[in-house]
Amino acid sequence: MEPIVEADELWKIFGDGESRVEALRGVSLSVFPGEMVAVMGPSGCGKTTLLNVLSGIDTVTRGRVRIRGRDLHGMKERERDRCRAEQMGFVFQSYNLIPVLSAVENVELPLLATGVPAREARRRAEEALARVGLKERRHHRPAELSGGQAQRVALARAIVNRPAVVFADEPTGALDRKTTELVIDLLDHLNRVDGLTMVLVTHDPEVAERAHRILYMDSGQILRERSTKRQPPTLRSAGREG
Repeated sequence: MEPIVEADELWKIFGDGESRVEALRGVSLSVFPGEMVAVMGPSGCGKTTLLNVLSGIDTVTRGRVRIRGRDLHGMKERERDRCRAEQMGFVFQSYNLIPVLSAVENVELPLLATGVPAREARRRAEEALARVGLKERRHHRPAELSGGQAQRVALARAIVNRPAVVFADEPTGALDRKTTELVIDLLDHLNRVDGLTMVLVTHDPEVAERAHRILYMDSGQILRERSTKRQPPTLRSAGREG
């Protein structure tokens, strides 16, 4: 089985001389279809940098990232932007919703940006909001939503383009425990039912345990990985060890 995301010997270096920081130091990993992979580690260990490099938000100093076999950092900027828009979804701790737009307008925005006709974009946006339980809130603006509702809008936006992979950076970091459980239950449901592939950064061990694998980072490296009790059907059928 071919991985959705494949990284080989990733290095990311900021600055030079005395200000040189090796944020990533030879990181390699693969994420397979239907997997939910959690990345854990102390603050400043390179987790967010890894997510940004895997998704093409940031450039890589050395190494290679392939998304469905395509060399992400070998693409021209416009091609990489299109790959990100069509193949990836994003969820951030701060939601990153546009305040003046309604929930449905926020969700349909990435579709409109890739040329999906307005009527189709609205239909798919409303469908995505229904899947995260916010059909009745589709015309509310972010300020009229709770934190958990805002994060569910962000999740609907992340899945509306039917991405190959969703990258989530501390998706529950700004939420209380009860709301965290609701959001991770939703992520779990989308993974199990829809086979959504996810890479998520988290400080929360309870969130990480809902993934299939946990990668532990420190000082820009993956020190070890551990499989949890969960296992995606795609890997189980392929005979991968869980």
